[in-house]
Amino acid sequence: MAPLLSVKDLSIGFGKDDSVVRGVSFDVASGETLALVGESGSGKTVTCRAVLRILPKAAQIRSGSIQFNDGASSKELVHLPEAGMRDLRGNQIAMIFQEPMRSLSPLHRIGNQVAEVLWLHGRQSEAEAKKKVLACFERVGFPDPERTYSSYPFELSGGMRQRAMIAMAMVAKPKLLIADEPTTALDVTTQAQVLGLMKELQRDTGMAMILVTHDLGVVANMAEQVVVMHKGRVMEAGAAEPLLSSPAHAYTQALIKAAPKIPAAAAPKAMPEQKDLILELNAVSKTYSMRAGKGWKAPSLIYACRGIDLQLPRGKTLAIVGESGSGKTTAARIALGAEPPDDGGEVLFRATAGAAPIAVHKMDRTARTAFQREAQMVFQDPYSSLSPRMRILDTMVEPLEIHGIGNRAERREKAGDMLQMVGLSEDMLQRYPHAFSGGQRQRLSIARALMLNPSLLVCDEPTSALDVSVQEQILRLLEQIRDQKQLSYLFISHDLAVVARIADEVAVMRRGLVVEQATPETLFHNPQHPYTKALIAAQPEPDIHRPINLQLVAQGAGRPEDWPEHFRFSGSDAPPLVPLEPGHKVRCHV
Repeated sequence: MAPLLSVKDLSIGFGKDDSVVRGVSFDVASGETLALVGESGSGKTVTCRAVLRILPKAAQIRSGSIQFNDGASSKELVHLPEAGMRDLRGNQIAMIFQEPMRSLSPLHRIGNQVAEVLWLHGRQSEAEAKKKVLACFERVGFPDPERTYSSYPFELSGGMRQRAMIAMAMVAKPKLLIADEPTTALDVTTQAQVLGLMKELQRDTGMAMILVTHDLGVVANMAEQVVVMHKGRVMEAGAAEPLLSSPAHAYTQALIKAAPKIPAAAAPKAMPEQKDLILELNAVSKTYSMRAGKGWKAPSLIYACRGIDLQLPRGKTLAIVGESGSGKTTAARIALGAEPPDDGGEVLFRATAGAAPIAVHKMDRTARTAFQREAQMVFQDPYSSLSPRMRILDTMVEPLEIHGIGNRAERREKAGDMLQMVGLSEDMLQRYPHAFSGGQRQRLSIARALMLNPSLLVCDEPTSALDVSVQEQILRLLEQIRDQKQLSYLFISHDLAVVARIADEVAVMRRGLVVEQATPETLFHNPQHPYTKALIAAQPEPDIHRPINLQLVAQGAGRPEDWPEHFRFSGSDAPPLVPLEPGHKVRCHV
C-alpha cells in the first residue's frame, strides 16, 4: 500500500546560498507517527513547511518530490497549483505551530478562529460550525467549551491556547497532522496531557502525524518512526524502538545523552544548616484584584502567592518548581523588589556575610539602585530580552553607564571579558542580536547580568526555550560561573530534570503555595505530595519502555479537591507545610 505522504530527495535553499535542506527523504503511513528530530537550524520546520508550501518568498524547492496519496488520488505537491493547495491546507493536511500566542489572532475570539476552517472548507453555516467546534473543544479537554468559544487568546493559559490550536487542526478531521514543536513552551504536566490528547485523537481518527521536536523523550512516547536531522541532512532514520535503544550515529547518541533525566533515587541527604543567608522570604503573599466584566459585580481576588517562606544560603542554588500560574515568577519578582508583598510579608537581603539585612520590600530609590548592583535577573526568552536595535556592545555596557561605573574603555574591556567568560568571542560585540542563535543569546543575557558583579542571580526559566544540547551547555555554564564567582541562584523552572542538575534545595509550588520542599535527593527518592509525583511522572525520557504515566499526572495536576484525603483541600483552606523529617516539608493534614 502506498504511503500517505512520500518525500523524496528534497532540497531547499534561500537565494544564492547553499541549500539548508539537502536530499531529505521519508514516508509517512496512515495512522502512523513520524518524528523529525534535531536541534534548531537542522531544517525540520522548513521541510514541514515545504509540504504545505508555506515557505518564505526567498525560499526555493531546488529538487525532489512531495507525493500526497489520499486514497482517491495521488498529488505531487511541489507542482500542484495554488488553488489545489488551498483545498488541502487545513482540510486534509493541518499544522500545529510552535508558539500558539503568535499563531492565534489577538483580535478575534477563539471560537471564530477555529470555526473559520469549517467556513472555508466545509461551506457550513455559522450554527453548524459552532456546534462542531464546541464538540471539538469538549474533546480536547476544555472544561467550559462555551466560555472558551467566546474568549480571546490572551484570556487562556499557554496549555489552553495549545489545546485551541489542536482543536483548530483537528476540527476538519485531516488525514495528516504536522505538529511543529507543539509542547516546547509548555509545563511538563501540561505537555504530558497534550501529548496524551494528541495520541488519543490519532487513535480515534486514524490520521497520520509528523511530529517536529528536539526532545527525544517526547519521541519515545509518541513516534513509531524517527528521522534525525542535522544541518539539513538526515543523519539516521528508522523504527523508534531500535533507534532509541541503540543509536548508530554519533549525533543521535549525543542528543540522547544530552536529554535531561530525573536521576535514579539516591540516598537522601539533609540540607546543611547555614546561618549565612543571602536572601530570605518570610510570610510572603501577593494578592491581585481583577475587575469584573460587569459594572455591578465586585472585583475578584487572585492569590498569586500565599505564605511563602524561603531561605537561600550564600553560594547555593534554591530552585522554585511548578507549572505556569503557580506563582514562581511572582515570588522571584518580589525577591527582586519589582513587586511589593502584601502586608505582613518581608524580603531580607544581605550583600555580604554578616552584613545587616536590607528590607527589599521597603527600599527607597537610593537603596534600590544599590540593591540592583547586587541582584540581577536572567529572563526566560533570549529573543525578547535583548533589544534588536542595539549592538551587543551597547547592550552590555548599558548597566555600567546607568550606575556610572568606569570610563568608555574600561566598560568595553569588561564587556569583552564577560563574553569570554560565557564562551563567546570578543569580536561579537559589534553584532546585533539577530545574528546569534538561541543558545548564544542566552549566553549574552547571562553575560549582561554579570556586568555589575552581582552576588545574587535570579534565573527565570533560562533553558526552557532551548534545545536539549544547548540547555546542557547553559546549565554547565551557570554551574561554572556560580562556583567561580561564588554566586547565589534563585532558579525558576517547571522541569524537575533541569532542577535536579543544578539545585541544592527545591521548593515545589502549586497555585501560589509551596506544597513540598526538600533537597533534590530527598525529593526524587521520597516524593510525598501528589503534585510532586505528577511532575516526576510527567518528565518524558528517551526510553520507549518507560512511557509517561498519564493517570498519575492527571491526579497530581488536577484539582486539590480531588487529591488523596491526606493532601486534599478546598478554596483557600490549605493545610500547613509540615516537616516530615529534617529538611523535608510537605503541605498536608497532620
